[in-house]
Amino acid sequence: MTQQIERATAAPPGANPPDGVHRLKANAVGLLGVVFMAIATAAPITAMTGNVPFMISAGTGTGTPAAFLIAMVVLAVFSVGFTTMSKHITATGAFYGFISFGLGRSAGLAAGLLATFAYMVFEGSLVGIFSSFGTNTVAAQFGVHVPWWVFAIVMLAINALGTWFGVAVAEKFLVVLLGTECAVLAIMGIAVALHGGGPHGFSFAPLNPVNAFTGPSAGLGLFFAFWSWVGFESTAMYGEESRDPKRIIPKATMIAVIGVGVFYVLVSWMAMSGNGSGESAALASSDNPMDLFFHPTQTYVGHWAVSAMQWLMMTGSLACGMAFHNCAARYLYALGREGVFPVLERTVGRTHPRHGSPHIAGVVQTVIACALVAGFGIAGKDPYSGTYTLLAILGTMAILVVQAACSFAVLNYFRTHHPESRHWFRTVLAPLVGGLAMAGVVGLLVLNMGTAAGAESSSLVLKATPWLVAAIALGGFGFAEYLKRRSPARYARVGRTVLEETHER
Repeated sequence: MTQQIERATAAPPGANPPDGVHRLKANAVGLLGVVFMAIATAAPITAMTGNVPFMISAGTGTGTPAAFLIAMVVLAVFSVGFTTMSKHITATGAFYGFISFGLGRSAGLAAGLLATFAYMVFEGSLVGIFSSFGTNTVAAQFGVHVPWWVFAIVMLAINALGTWFGVAVAEKFLVVLLGTECAVLAIMGIAVALHGGGPHGFSFAPLNPVNAFTGPSAGLGLFFAFWSWVGFESTAMYGEESRDPKRIIPKATMIAVIGVGVFYVLVSWMAMSGNGSGESAALASSDNPMDLFFHPTQTYVGHWAVSAMQWLMMTGSLACGMAFHNCAARYLYALGREGVFPVLERTVGRTHPRHGSPHIAGVVQTVIACALVAGFGIAGKDPYSGTYTLLAILGTMAILVVQAACSFAVLNYFRTHHPESRHWFRTVLAPLVGGLAMAGVVGLLVLNMGTAAGAESSSLVLKATPWLVAAIALGGFGFAEYLKRRSPARYARVGRTVLEETHER
């Protein structure tokens, strides 16, 4: 089948781009960097301290560690097809390119816009939770009140600088932040294990998958488990900047999914053991639900670790926000460089002549994130219960829809492009099961959206969330169909810019 493909060759930063395609800096990041960039979007300490108490009190109950185990298995199955396709196609707009090749250019543009939108709002969401953590931590440890918007400005500035100077700078920053946040949670878990598993010893009931369905609302708890991995798929968008992407991206994706999963299961299990199952449920439902982690840390490690954990909750959300900022900038760049929207090709579709970074796209994303955070602040929304929660739900719905579509794109891609490479599990069963599972998680979100939003359950933003996602998807699909009829040359470029060294074959 004939395909029109724009191939971005490995021209060095500052060189004239071939065929007008601006290129990200090649060989800028290795396996460890890609893994850390992906794990950063999951923000392990935020997922644990933010999601686990809610899951225990209102979701999967004592089966919460098992819920993470179920989510890990499902996401690993999804990743089989995702990584198999990444060996054929390497492009910054990961889902955008994959779905364009698998389901057609119109579906690809719809997915590209949805993914871009999701990562855009995720940054604003993380600015909200970082600001809330910052205000609370400084007040608790120094007795000084610093307005949340001060922390918001700091985070937005750090994110903007990180993208401007390229992925290698962001990688070094994230390695430090993630290493420390994972370390303090691991220390807590190891300390509990060394003390015999807590006051009642070890119990394997929380690891029994059956118990994930016996809590107050299993559907809600399972959704939060899947939510804790959001962003792991960002590995593919660093393919053009990584060394040997055909090898690194599949490996990094599986490491991120399984590594994060094992970490979530063990840390949540040890936190519950360190308190006791009954005591954990009481702490999770209390006015201070984060005591679910603070109490065993204080008991088995020491007060210093609790203080460190409070600061690392801040830095963890900062790392997560920076990773999402990088994701949004790269999707904007991927859409811009193809000239689907001509004004974007001359702006966000360009790279920095020295750093090889999507610097203009990064500035645009900073402006958008500032507008979102300012808008929610002016509306009087709390940075945690309002800005963080509402934007996280909005972005999660958008990215889950794209993930489901990507699985079905894998199915069709190998059927139509590479029938000789089809495999009953990797390219048929795994993407089919993964796609159906992702669609099921979207259903869980829709059914439990009000409960997940908590105090913001009546918000107009929440009520508009499904309609916004549908409008963006239909708008992208409709615009692509318009291009197909009115500008075939621009339509032909949709989702077709791939890396020369690993071009579609």
